[in-house]
Amino acid sequence: MFKIGDFSKLSQVTIKALRLYDELNLLKPARIDPESGYRYYSAEQISRLNQILVLKNLGFTLEQAAVMLNGGIRTDQFREMLLARRKQLEENVRFEQERLLLVEARLRQIENEGGELMSQNEVVIKSVEPIRVYSLRDVIPTFSAVGGLFHRLYEDITAAGAKMAGPGIQIYHESEYKDHDIDVEAAFPVTGGSKLALHELPGIAKAACLIHNGSYEMLHASYALIGKWIEDNGYSICGNSREVYLKTDDQASDQSEYVTEIQIPVEKL
Repeated sequence: MFKIGDFSKLSQVTIKALRLYDELNLLKPARIDPESGYRYYSAEQISRLNQILVLKNLGFTLEQAAVMLNGGIRTDQFREMLLARRKQLEENVRFEQERLLLVEARLRQIENEGGELMSQNEVVIKSVEPIRVYSLRDVIPTFSAVGGLFHRLYEDITAAGAKMAGPGIQIYHESEYKDHDIDVEAAFPVTGGSKLALHELPGIAKAACLIHNGSYEMLHASYALIGKWIEDNGYSICGNSREVYLKTDDQASDQSEYVTEIQIPVEKL
């Protein structure tokens, strides 16, 4: 028999961990002295301890390990848990690979362009949640005519006694750039208004997003910037772009104060 300190040295596991394994019914001392309270372990228990460490290294919690080792799980169930764990680890690897590419792209930017450490025009990857909206879709002659769509939206929402619950959103339903006869959809998140034909604007699993500050006439520069970022970071466009109008003429004194978020669905090449 070994005292807990000696068993800790022998197994290279801390006393704190051994006491925790005892509390969780993972590894009980072989004997506890009734008078002194000293815990004693046997050499045979190292095999059990190694099983705990293997499961821990596989990423299972100690609670899960206790269930498995105490006979509460079948072999086929253990196999399913391992498959699920493998899938989770593969997702983690993919995520870290994407993060590595972002770091490499930022290093290239610093080396090739220099300049500020962080600029205001930063492209970020994020998910966009689905949202209930009232929208109108039409083919408009030019981009400037989209204001008419939003005006019609406002009139419909007001007439229905509903309220706008967020900024306006514009979705481009075109597979290429067009400067006339453009298929666009204008939408507002809405509360109330049971007479309105609301629908769910689908979420975006992964969107490259950029905040544009200033007039709409200069949006093309921000699109060029986000396009270069998408290419440099190994993504491809996989859906229709959106513009979210965070600050418009009803909140700004002039167009230089407009704030628009560009959202472009992307996927890894």
